[in-house]
Amino acid sequence: MRQSILIRLGLWGAFLALVLAVSFGVYRYGLAQAMEQLKARGQADLALAGDRFATRLQRYQELAVMMADHPSLEALTGAGAGEALRREAAEDFLRSAADKTGALALAYVSREGVLLAQAGETLGAEALEGPWRARAAQGALGTGHGIVQGQAGARRAYFYAAPDFGRDGRVRAMLLVVVDIDELEYGWRSSSPAVFFTNVDGRVFMANRSELVFAEVRAEDAGLVLQDGAEGRIVQSLQGGEEIWELALGPYIPRRALHLTKEMPVMAMRAEALVDVAPAERLAGLQALVVAAVLVAFGAILFLVTERRRTLLSANRQLEARVEARTGELRRAQADLVQAGKLSALGQMSAGISHELNQPLMAIGQFAENGVRFLAQGKRDVAEDNLKRISALSARAARIIKNLRAFARNESEPMGRIELGNVITSAVDLTETRLAEAGVTMDWTAPKTPYYVKAGEVRLGQVFVNLITNAADAMQGQAGEKTIRIRCHAGERLMVDVRDTGPGITDPEKIFEPFYSTKAVGSAEGMGLGLSISYGLIESFGGKITGRNASMTEGARGAVFTVELERWREESSV
Repeated sequence: MRQSILIRLGLWGAFLALVLAVSFGVYRYGLAQAMEQLKARGQADLALAGDRFATRLQRYQELAVMMADHPSLEALTGAGAGEALRREAAEDFLRSAADKTGALALAYVSREGVLLAQAGETLGAEALEGPWRARAAQGALGTGHGIVQGQAGARRAYFYAAPDFGRDGRVRAMLLVVVDIDELEYGWRSSSPAVFFTNVDGRVFMANRSELVFAEVRAEDAGLVLQDGAEGRIVQSLQGGEEIWELALGPYIPRRALHLTKEMPVMAMRAEALVDVAPAERLAGLQALVVAAVLVAFGAILFLVTERRRTLLSANRQLEARVEARTGELRRAQADLVQAGKLSALGQMSAGISHELNQPLMAIGQFAENGVRFLAQGKRDVAEDNLKRISALSARAARIIKNLRAFARNESEPMGRIELGNVITSAVDLTETRLAEAGVTMDWTAPKTPYYVKAGEVRLGQVFVNLITNAADAMQGQAGEKTIRIRCHAGERLMVDVRDTGPGITDPEKIFEPFYSTKAVGSAEGMGLGLSISYGLIESFGGKITGRNASMTEGARGAVFTVELERWREESSV
């Protein structure tokens, strides 16, 4: 009897060891899968943040290049009477450009570094004598970042210096455009995850967490020096081949985070992100717990079946001598055996049930974290909405992320065979939230027949996003119908009409000119370059874009933009 008990205890010990081993394996596998998803989302957020800043800075780069040789500025390099009037005209021109674009300062500087005219923040020697000026003096576009000492104190800034060439081909002056980093960061602060940009010295220059700005990351001793001089330490480790940082910097920066990096050579910086790994660890732990519970339940069922079988065998040995007298007990034992077989089958199905639970558990784990955070912030209605959408929005979230990454990619591949309907549908998906907030109805159905054009997919998508958002902006604040209709017309060349029910175009002849905008001067909605950029992109595809007001037959209200594109032909690929 004692030996039998020891055997059973040994079997149970071995079984529990097996459960722990399997659960640990499930935890490691689940953690690896969750970390892969976490890394993918983090890389997408990092790429979006990098492209966001690169795109916004590129507008100011274009501003510097386009304005460097403006006649109002070139007049400052000439001799003769009226110097004060020329300077006043130039500064008026610079001031107008600064107001429209939101630049911190614009300055027209001679090749020797003499300030000829400026607008906006008063610039000191550190701005006028930076390496970007030397680069522009050599005939190239100078860029860089640094600190500007202005009336409001030290401010972070990014610089563009575009050369202005004389008739002899030599640089005679340059236009310096100074971008306010605080303005670029507006609306980005506190977004998830923590993203920051470090320069070649390892110092944080831009971040969506204010406590990280000007912090210095020391690679030699894994140290961290904050702006106020406080020092911390970064404990680095590898988990599944990924770099994990452990640090304590406050409630808005995770204590254990996946560290991701992305080089930004155009900005001469490195983009870095700290993605909280706690959700992945909790999800993996929950999966391991479920598997352990299923295995223990399965083991308990097997134990019950085994015990019953042992009891039945003992009963059978007694029944051999008393078959006729114990017939009733034998029948009950047989019934118990049938029931035990049912329980065994149920245990076999438990593994399949566990597999079916893994998928909703992953979605529940991700959305439940958001619900906990919103509850902690007192936003019960938002938390309730997150809980209601735990399973319904997972597929849609994957599709939206796939579209923003495709749209933010800095496309460099040549033109190719593009399906027009897919590009327009992606643009509609990307702007869906914007239209919903503005109360605008989208009327678009992809054609049943695929239309192929010769273009660049991302750049063509950018054009339609610009047209849709411009149409929504035009109808902002108006009463009555707010609808955007998109239609495709097939012919020798493919044509797409984007029509809104807004007030129409005031001056169709100027609609594609740079900086032409019907929005308020200095507004944050844009600089009046969207349609100009779209015009250039469509022309680069060999197409044409036009804008007009709707005719009487179309309803006599709203603007109509028509994009004309070249059809894809097989010989065009040769």
